[in-house]
Amino acid sequence: MFELNYCPQCGSKLEKKFLKNEGEIPYCKQCADFRFPIFSTAVSMIVMNEQHDRVILIKQYGRDSYILVAGYVNKGEDAEAACARELLEELHLHAKSLSFNRTHYFAPSNTLMLNFTVTVDEQEAVQANEEVDAWQWMSVPEARASIRPNSLAQQFLEGSLTGEYHFSKQNQAIQPPKN
Repeated sequence: MFELNYCPQCGSKLEKKFLKNEGEIPYCKQCADFRFPIFSTAVSMIVMNEQHDRVILIKQYGRDSYILVAGYVNKGEDAEAACARELLEELHLHAKSLSFNRTHYFAPSNTLMLNFTVTVDEQEAVQANEEVDAWQWMSVPEARASIRPNSLAQQFLEGSLTGEYHFSKQNQAIQPPKN
């Protein structure tokens, strides 16, 4: 996990200080305040038609594998609004409904991922922006076979379809201690 070394408020070097029920937390003597870990928050979406038998997957950043539509949550924005905004920005589609699936901390980018299933009108015209290299409507079996193997996108898709989430070791979140 990304760790703070300097206070984001005043720039002073942080030291570790014990905080009851939290453990050793970065502390700023200058501000007399604890500085908790900072991470990004993003949404990923399983974009489906109204019958929930077809999924849109996309390709991005010159890669040749399909992934889910995703994007970062902006300051002051809730996750549901971020889903609607990212879907509109990337594919020019309007969310008819959305439901929350699961969260997972993704260590490689220090990001808490919030996954949703979003329903759209399959007849609405898709107009991909410059962030999307390619997109395709696929049947659920085609999507399962086409999504990037061993990716967080695959784990979210499979989990939403089966109800069982099995995150790979590289994508494993830190589990809370058992009492």
